[in-house]
Amino acid sequence: MASTPLTGFTVLVVEDEPLLRRHLIATLERLGADASSADTVLAARRLAAECNFDFALLDVNLPDGLGTDLLRDKAFGNHTSVVVMTADGGIRGAVDAIQLGALDYLQKPFEPEALALTLARARRSRQSARAEEHRRGQSPDLTFFFGDHLAPLEAQLQRILAADRRMETHLPPVLLLGETGTGKSTLARWIHQRGPRSDGPLVEANCSAIPDSLAESELFGHERGAFTDARSTRIGLFEAASGGTLFLDEINSLTPALQAKLLSAIESHRIRRVGGNQLIPIDARIITAANTDLREAVRQRTFREDLFHRLDLFRIQIPPLRERGPEILQLASHLLQHLGRRQRLPARPISDLGRRRLLHYGWPGNVRELAHEIERALVFEDGPELEFHSLLGATAADPAPSTSTPPSHPDSHSDWLRTDFQFPDHGFSLEEAILRLIRLALTQTDGNVTRAALRLGVSRDYLRYRLAPQKPAIGDIPPIAPGTTG
Repeated sequence: MASTPLTGFTVLVVEDEPLLRRHLIATLERLGADASSADTVLAARRLAAECNFDFALLDVNLPDGLGTDLLRDKAFGNHTSVVVMTADGGIRGAVDAIQLGALDYLQKPFEPEALALTLARARRSRQSARAEEHRRGQSPDLTFFFGDHLAPLEAQLQRILAADRRMETHLPPVLLLGETGTGKSTLARWIHQRGPRSDGPLVEANCSAIPDSLAESELFGHERGAFTDARSTRIGLFEAASGGTLFLDEINSLTPALQAKLLSAIESHRIRRVGGNQLIPIDARIITAANTDLREAVRQRTFREDLFHRLDLFRIQIPPLRERGPEILQLASHLLQHLGRRQRLPARPISDLGRRRLLHYGWPGNVRELAHEIERALVFEDGPELEFHSLLGATAADPAPSTSTPPSHPDSHSDWLRTDFQFPDHGFSLEEAILRLIRLALTQTDGNVTRAALRLGVSRDYLRYRLAPQKPAIGDIPPIAPGTTG
């Protein structure tokens, strides 16, 4: 059976005329709403205190006072969208009500279609407000840079968008995979902005940042009284994103119980608020992202196999920055333009030395790290060209000066860095070379592990691991990324 426009929503009708009150309730129930009624200010105040309604239809003139008194006294919670009903000549009262917080008004007599349209507008307004709540504090958007290397990925996305336009509703999910910092969030916004839901809300959430105890409420909403701190009803991310896009990053961090509820929501296109009984229809394009191997997570039974296959229909694999070769320079220019505008600084070219440093660095933090390096150079470097001094010693672009004298100590790190170094016949200790490079980086950074890791092109965790007293054999440790050992 097809869902009706207000299925799962609660409405309070405050109207003293019995025939009109019954007619409104019947109309709302046909639209799928759960309707309650009151015929006085006192009765409405009591019901509003007992239940936080989604909507209230409020008559202005009531036997024991004005409906606007309820607005003035903030009898309704922030969650309730109030629509005022006024008779001919009562426009002044409607304007006063809107100034007190009412969302819209209906002039009596009105047709059922007008009621449905007004409540639909109120619902969209509330969803947009919830979406805006989740957009606050996000960093300025960047246009995703494809370049020649990612041209096949862009062609794949264009096919997905074409399929979206044909389907219109209940769009299949998209799964974005890639290392941390490769631009999954930016690509999710790119998909939303170019898809058929671009006029709808874009709601973003990082699942790893939501406490497990609040995750279900955050995703699906809750009813008033559902738990100790649930003082009012709140819509969740799925409802806020209905008609638009819901982007769930680090989906692999959800608990198995939440994974099951997510699977049910995606398959049935319905959700149930925490503490609620009504199934509420939702129609949001779901984009999920993970920075781990979900197939391995399925094998380890930390991620549901049925959910993985449900999400894996349209899979987009974003390669790490180190695999994009010389295109890194084009991406750097793209980021430089955006970040220069943000910093309100004049454009400066990248020097030849700066270009070499960008190309030889391993970029463990991917595009995010590149953007940070560019912004750091814009702010702290004073020369006419950007040279990325913070990368000095972290790349092979700044080799130690060479001499014509043959190396006298072939196992020393200074000789190993030379381009004319020859491996000795008796063998070479790679383990010792790595440790000496680490000690050198720590010496040059006054023991600062974060700065030393940056210069070596590795993570802080890797550096701490290498410095631990007990270490496994060299073959059991992760290698340093190519181009990051100089």
